[in-house]
Amino acid sequence: MTRSIKYEKNAIQAVMESLPDWEYQDVRGGAITRNFIFKDFNQAFGFMTQVALCAEKRDHHPEWSNVYNRVSILLTTHDAGGLSDKDLELALKINELTSTIDE
Repeated sequence: MTRSIKYEKNAIQAVMESLPDWEYQDVRGGAITRNFIFKDFNQAFGFMTQVALCAEKRDHHPEWSNVYNRVSILLTTHDAGGLSDKDLELALKINELTSTIDE
């Protein structure tokens, strides 16, 4: 397993430009968050299942919560001490998954 390297502050702006729907938070050394709203619980749970499968393949797991049709996701890389390429890669994949969900 390769170790991720934390993004430096000057690289974070570029990362955030590629993730316009995500918000940077200066917590845990740096993290990104996004909230999703789906039409119902089944759609939210189906989305979470797809994300879980992608996360498992990457051995990089989100911190998240679900209440009925809402899903909140926080991504940070614990072993790097903040935001890393693993977070960017997973966030981009999550964005792809949301584009395939019927509204």
